Amino acid sequence: MATKYWLMKTEPTTYSIDDLAKEKKKTTTWEGVRNYQARNLLREEITKGYRWLFYHSACKEPAVAGLAVVTREGYPDFFAFDPDSKYFDAKSKEDKPTWFMVDVKLEEKFAYPVTLSELREQKGLKDMVLLQKGSRLSVQPVKKAEFDKIVKLASKKSG
Repeated sequence: MATKYWLMKTEPTTYSIDDLAKEKKKTTTWEGVRNYQARNLLREEITKGYRWLFYHSACKEPAVAGLAVVTREGYPDFFAFDPDSKYFDAKSKEDKPTWFMVDVKLEEKFAYPVTLSELREQKGLKDMVLLQKGSRLSVQPVKKAEFDKIVKLASKKSG
């Protein structure tokens, strides 16, 4: 099966690429997704080995900050069962979970993130889900050509 590519958004004040870099084995759970469409992607489509763009959103300069890879495919988000967690959901049950998460590992932190404004300037990215009006989904598919172009942009900036 061919690798698929994704973009996952996070607010850097909540969890940044630097936070991921500090994790043991540079790996973490990607929990707390509370959108049904994004949940479905995590549960049904995102599998081990898939690569993704680590995107900082809701900040002064939104940007693709680096790359990560999925190390464990979708499984129940156990934070939904913990009443002390900010992600607790009383309706989610262990025998019938509502929410799912994946595990991810840092692949690369870009020396110079690729900003949203730079992405908008690229001809080959005009159809990218992230750049569509009203696109707010925290987990988004990315075409291979889009992924490759962004990685190339990041390497040009640092080279």
